[in-house]
Amino acid sequence: MFNWFYDAFEAIRDFVELGGDVLFLIALTIFLMWMLVFERLVFFQVELGKRRAAIQDAWEGRAERRSWEAQQIRDRLVADFDMAVRRSLPLVQTLVALCPLLGLLGTVTGMIEVFDVMAVEGSGNPRSMASGVSKATIPTMAGMVGALSGVFWTTYLNRRADRQIEDLEERLAMDR
Repeated sequence: MFNWFYDAFEAIRDFVELGGDVLFLIALTIFLMWMLVFERLVFFQVELGKRRAAIQDAWEGRAERRSWEAQQIRDRLVADFDMAVRRSLPLVQTLVALCPLLGLLGTVTGMIEVFDVMAVEGSGNPRSMASGVSKATIPTMAGMVGALSGVFWTTYLNRRADRQIEDLEERLAMDR
């Protein structure tokens, strides 16, 4: 019954052994990135409409909306909404940028292992260098896959945030 679970666990363990310890850092970075992406998606789906409606109600409840003071209040409402919509997006972008750098760290540590083997055994034994080569290439691949998966979603979330903010600015018109 749990044979598939055990097989999946073994495959992941073998992959981590091939790629080295840096894969744990890459996996942690990707996990944090995806948790923040999912948090933002849930926010956009559940909380965003409520916040926008509350801001619109507060604005429409004002008796006058044309004075300098009203403009400052409107700007503050939009800025608060902007901060709520964009919360954690810079962190997601940082994690996306960090993924390839961690992959590069894995490449460097793998190549150090290759050079150590070459120093001890010479360059005539390619089999002994294979472990270091895999530790040099697998983290690079994992970092790039993590970064590419995050680039799409950060672009999507930023564009959606921009649209929501523009929509709110249009709805809070200075009409009276």
